[in-house]
Amino acid sequence: MVRGFMENGFVKLEQAFPRDVAEECAQLLWAEIGVDPHDRSSWAKPVYWVSGMAQEPFERAVNTPRLHDAFDALTGAGRWAPRASLGSFPLRFPHSEQPDDAGWHVEGSYRPPGAKSYWLNLYSKDRALLMLFLFTEVDEPDAPTRIRVGSHLDIPPLLRPYGERGVSMFRIADQVEARSAHRPIALATGNPGDVYLCHPFLVHAAQPHHGHKPRFMAQPPLYPAVPLDLARADADLSPVERTIRDAL
Repeated sequence: MVRGFMENGFVKLEQAFPRDVAEECAQLLWAEIGVDPHDRSSWAKPVYWVSGMAQEPFERAVNTPRLHDAFDALTGAGRWAPRASLGSFPLRFPHSEQPDDAGWHVEGSYRPPGAKSYWLNLYSKDRALLMLFLFTEVDEPDAPTRIRVGSHLDIPPLLRPYGERGVSMFRIADQVEARSAHRPIALATGNPGDVYLCHPFLVHAAQPHHGHKPRFMAQPPLYPAVPLDLARADADLSPVERTIRDAL
């Protein structure tokens, strides 16, 4: 798992949480957006965004022993903060209208005072991992997240000149896309209960939905309990830290 994560920038954990929990979460998401799962005429938008969901099934989904072990392995034991909820759900539907959020990017993770958009820095302030939680079956036509495999290694040199203060993702968007354009593409397909654990600098993008069934997914951060430290002794570097330092 760790070797694949360091090389590719992500790892897929199949059945990281139980399928029946995923189905409970999906039912709550349908209720949250007020759309009838059995009436396609009510599917009025290509994307419905839902923020935080703290009901008990979401807490169960993010707190399985398998996920906790993976968090330890990738970010370091004691270096991540437990979650009691999930947030940032882009719920994608088959629709003739194209989504307006399908550009290649890296997730920003914090807002400096006065900033209107999210920023990121070399130390991945406020984000230990990007996570993709699948609550429905996601096949290739169902708008799976596109991933540029290995692109997490392209971003640290781009961020280094901005230091600890960091930079807005919008300011470097063109460079992020250009520097990672040579990378092969993987699709975040899978079954309810699957989770993709991604390096915080992994370049990824949404895409239009060409299938027939909605895609329900969460893309929350795993928050750090302590800041990333690229100056640790080699033996103490987490895989996230090591890949950043190696990329530099």
